[in-house]
Amino acid sequence: MPTLEHNALVEMFREHPELAPRWLATLLHVEVPPHAAVAVVESSLDQLLPVEFRADLVLELRDENDALVLAIVIEVQRDVDPDKKFSWPSYVAVVRARKRCGTIVLVVAPDAGVAAWAAENIDLGLGRGNVEPLVLGPSVVPEIIDPADAEKETELAVLSAVAHGNGPSGLTVVQAALAGLGRLDQAHAMVYFQLIWNGLREPMRQALEALVMERQIEGEATFPPFVQKLVDRGKLEGIREGKRDTLLRLLARAGIVLTEDESARIQACTDVATLDRWIENVLGAKTATEVLS
Repeated sequence: MPTLEHNALVEMFREHPELAPRWLATLLHVEVPPHAAVAVVESSLDQLLPVEFRADLVLELRDENDALVLAIVIEVQRDVDPDKKFSWPSYVAVVRARKRCGTIVLVVAPDAGVAAWAAENIDLGLGRGNVEPLVLGPSVVPEIIDPADAEKETELAVLSAVAHGNGPSGLTVVQAALAGLGRLDQAHAMVYFQLIWNGLREPMRQALEALVMERQIEGEATFPPFVQKLVDRGKLEGIREGKRDTLLRLLARAGIVLTEDESARIQACTDVATLDRWIENVLGAKTATEVLS
């Protein structure tokens, strides 16, 4: 099932199809044919291929005479999927045959390992033909650390934060991306921030939380309000999870065995006060019923 992270990156190219040829030229140093327009045409591919062979997005590049000069099949890849090495050549073959123009696969892979896998040459058989996907991964996506650059190239700054947010310069990269979000409407900014946040590992989330708190204390409103809300929500969920873990450890230590329903009830509880009460109830309790009263 597609995730928010997957869909957000697909929508980035759907709403800004010009990013694909621009980044092919500037980041991957590919000689893109001269063109006057870029359009999303993924529905045509959907009609040609069965469900299991549908790409995330297909773009058409047309010259000033409206002639097709290139088709770009865009795939967002968050994990290694061996099946893609068979479906990607299908995309190229079908789109090329249908549109009678050169066709390439552009894979967006923020994870370095997935990007390296995606970039591998696909041998079609006996070395007589191949498909070589072009990949936007951490090795080619720059670290955008200047807020001014992030405001000019917000989508690239977002991709940079997703690709490098957990690296040595991660906090600086994320800060720049958040500054860039200021030029967007709140709906788009919130989706992009959620995309960045979901990709951060716990140490970097904690560092960002600390930074937001520090700016609050200093009275510097440098982050959009929804950033504070999401960080607060993340901290609250961390507190809840910690209390659930504490409760389960205390129950195990007391030799109290939970039924599936009782375990599910604990996991579903989002009220911190209730979790605290249950933790206190463990002392002297003999059954789960006494604890969860």
